[in-house]
Amino acid sequence: MRRWIIVALAALALPCAALLAPPAQADGRVGVFLGFNTGYWGPGYYAPRPYYYAPPPPPVYYPPPAYYAPPTYYPPPAYYPPVGPPAQACYAGPYMCQLDRAVPAGDSCSCPVTGNTRVYGRAG
Repeated sequence: MRRWIIVALAALALPCAALLAPPAQADGRVGVFLGFNTGYWGPGYYAPRPYYYAPPPPPVYYPPPAYYAPPTYYPPPAYYPPVGPPAQACYAGPYMCQLDRAVPAGDSCSCPVTGNTRVYGRAG
């Protein structure tokens, strides 16, 4: 068993001694190189990324206007006459009276009450 250990150590000592020995003077060196040469080795130094800061805020804050100016001209509202048959009675608060002429429903009217006074209401 000891003999195998001595043989194994001797077998390992010879290549290790050859690797650690200084090289002899030679006219040329020959080696085996694996891989592909692209000719680009890249930069040796990478600069850090520059820092960008937000611009400083404006010295004074100007809020937006609270409202917009109205247009210079408003068209008049469209007139739509009331739809339906003409009204026949006037409803003036607690009073109701017959109309002497037909008016559109919702128009103003009046009912006579005691003593030469009138109460105003809506035709319906």
